[in-house]
This record gives sequence, C-alpha cells and structure tokens, in this order.
Amino acid sequence: MLSQRQIDVVKSTIPLLQSAGTAITEHFYQRMFRHNPELQDIFNMSNQHSGRQAMALFSSIAAYATHIEEPSQLVVLVERIANKHASLNIQPSQYAIVGSHLIETLRELAGEAFTPEVEDAWTAAYGVLANIFIEREAQIYQSNEAAEGGWRGRRRFRLAEKTPESELVCSFRFVPVDGGPVARYQPGQYLGIEVQPNENGHKEIRQYSLSDAWRADSYRISVKREGTDQPGVVSHYLHDQLQVGDEVELFAPVGDFWLQPADTPVALISAGVGVTPMMAILETLWAEQSRREVVWLHACERQQQHSFRERLVQLNAQRPFTQISWYREGDEVAEQLRRGTMALAGEAEQLPLADGDFYLCGPVGFMAAIKRQLLVLGVSLQRIHYEVFGPHADL
Repeated sequence: MLSQRQIDVVKSTIPLLQSAGTAITEHFYQRMFRHNPELQDIFNMSNQHSGRQAMALFSSIAAYATHIEEPSQLVVLVERIANKHASLNIQPSQYAIVGSHLIETLRELAGEAFTPEVEDAWTAAYGVLANIFIEREAQIYQSNEAAEGGWRGRRRFRLAEKTPESELVCSFRFVPVDGGPVARYQPGQYLGIEVQPNENGHKEIRQYSLSDAWRADSYRISVKREGTDQPGVVSHYLHDQLQVGDEVELFAPVGDFWLQPADTPVALISAGVGVTPMMAILETLWAEQSRREVVWLHACERQQQHSFRERLVQLNAQRPFTQISWYREGDEVAEQLRRGTMALAGEAEQLPLADGDFYLCGPVGFMAAIKRQLLVLGVSLQRIHYEVFGPHADL
C-alpha cells in the first residue's frame, strides 16, 4: 500500500510529466534497449520508430499518476494492457527490468527535481502498479493453460492454408504441430504470433485478430500487408515468405474486446483490416444460429480492398442482414453502397440506436469519429465497444 505522502508526491510530479511529454518514454526505451537488447525480441520495433509505443507508455504513466488514489478508474486500461502483455508472454522478472529503467530515466531527465523522496514515492508506486499487472496476467496465463486445448507460453503451429481475401489482406490458418485441439476463444479476441523475418535479426511478436468462428483443430488470422515506403516487417514476411507447411510459434488467444452475450441487436462498424474481428463475430453468430439482428457498416478505399466480400454474400444468403459499405474510390453502383467518409446520421433508421451493442474496429481516428457520432445519436458509452490495433490508445 502507498502512504498518503507517497501518493501526494507522485501527484505533485504530474506537471513535470506533462511538460516533458513523450521525451520521458523515448529516453526510457532507448535506455532499456541499450542495456537490455534482448527485450527487442518482445517490443514491436516498428512502433518504437513511429513513436506510437512511447506515446502509449506516456499516456499510461500519466493516467496512473492522475488516478493513483482511485485505481478503479484504471480497470479498462489495466485489462487491455494485461491482455496485450499476455499475448507477448511477459514474465514477472521483466517488470523489475522495466521499473529500474523507468526510475533511472526519471533521475536522468528530472535532475534536481528527482529528490530522494520523489524516487521513493515513484519506486513504491511502480511496485504497486507492477503487482496489479503481474497478478492479472497470472490469472490470464492460468486460465489459458487450464482450458481444454489451452497452453501457457509458446506452442508450435504449422501453416495449413493461405487464402487471399482482398487486394491487401490474406488469411492464414494454423494447425498445432502436436496434433492436439486448440482452446476456445471469444469472437473478437486475438492471438500473438512469433516469427523471425530475418535470419540474423530479432524475433518479432505481433497480435492479429482471429477472423473465424472457433474450430477445434485450428486458428485463422487475417493480415493486412502494411506499408509500402516502410513495409511492415511481419506482415510482409507472412504475405511474401511464409508458405504452407512452415511453422510458427503462437501464444494463446486473449483480448478484452469480444461479442457480449445478449439477445440485443449487434452493430458492427469497421474500416480497412478492422473487418477481421467482425468476421469472427458474424461467423460465430451464424454458426450458433443466433437470431440477433445484425447491421454491418464497413469502409475501405475501394471494392478490391473489401475483404471477405464473397463470403459476406454467402452469409447474407443463409440469413439476410443489413450491410452498408463506404468506398472512397471506384465506379460501383449498389443500393447499399456509399461514397466518401462514413456518416451515421443518414443511416440512423437502420441502426439499433435504442438497444443495440456497437462494436468498432479500424484506425483510431476512424473509431474516434464514429464514437462521437454514436454519442450524438444517443448511444450510451456502455454500449460502445472497440478494439485498437497496436499500442493502447484511448478514443
């Protein structure tokens, strides 16, 4: 437990954190990778170069300092980050390494303001936060291991199928090398995959949403080929080099975003590769012969980038549901096709605004805009659920 004095001291450093901004976390990561280069096998180095990881860590530190007296305000953040950590197989010993570099970073950047009292308060505060994550992650690992078909840590899988879904997205179906079953997951969750794209480079771990209803013998993920000027290291490796028969390491499915059990209508709102967890939700509803009303709004650049388009036609033939698509380019003409940026006000009559649950997935800017529109239309925050690719971010 933190003393009131330690809490007061941590809160007094909030202006210091705000004035330093991401310089703190950028320095922290540079320091940590210099002293502990092995951690580059865990962290997404592309997010390091883009600054997204530094921003995510800074936001988390600032949120913790702000709500240190009311940790209940951090439940959503802790749950989201703990699940992401579980997909990276983060271990308790690594928290000590991170804590050491965080304290030394504050010492090096804060100068005289980093008094012994400030050091004591932040060391204690970090210890409390680390224990919260360690305990929650231990629960996740134990639950995954105890599940039928479940496991802890890495498990070897073989690529059984590789299927193009659109101009940019390809699906990969993996079967366990040991021949055993695979654990169930909630539609909307993701799994971690570890590969080594370059023979002499670092191992890379990425998280990809599961894109199908659960099957006892395999998992399917669907991956967008990321970037051209700066190609996505793992996505390009999966698209261009990984072949049927090749093996990878997978971590058990996790994630705090999934279809909530209910009888209420479901609204799926996605953009680009945000289609992937929505496919898992839709396929699951159809596999379970659910009678829940479904509306799916999707946005992408053009028809050729509309992933799973043929499969959606098949599912609609089995049981009709409302689909509306937005394309930025192309000459296609259809009753349920729109142009430009997704706008919900004109589709209000087709949306379950009164009682539906809304699931969002896509770029953060897209989801933030959709969330604002939903709030204007009267949808409560409790009925808006979202998934963020990459480092934690708020809408």
